[in-house]
Amino acid sequence: MAKGKGMRPPPGLSAGLMQKITQMREQMAQAKEELAEERLTVSVGGDAVLVVVDGQQRLHHLKISPEALAQGDIEMLQDLIVAAVNNAIEQSQALAAERLQGLTDGLNLPDIG
Repeated sequence: MAKGKGMRPPPGLSAGLMQKITQMREQMAQAKEELAEERLTVSVGGDAVLVVVDGQQRLHHLKISPEALAQGDIEMLQDLIVAAVNNAIEQSQALAAERLQGLTDGLNLPDIG
């Protein structure tokens, strides 16, 4: 299907709704770009492990404190890393959901499920 300014809406969709959909797509693209620039910092184990992720769930930084390394408890350290990364991903997903949620509110779409 060709894209363009002169494109007519499919049957059942008004030109106004098509315009809202186009505007929403542009806003979503901008929101995703902004999320890529967001940084969330999470630390666990009394700052033994620190991770930084962006709003698109990409890991940017992982820091392990010298004290945590000196303890030599590899299993505990692995558990802390997993906990920190998972916590950061969950926070990033919540941030993304919050930012993107408002974009679809104006469409008055029916709830699914």
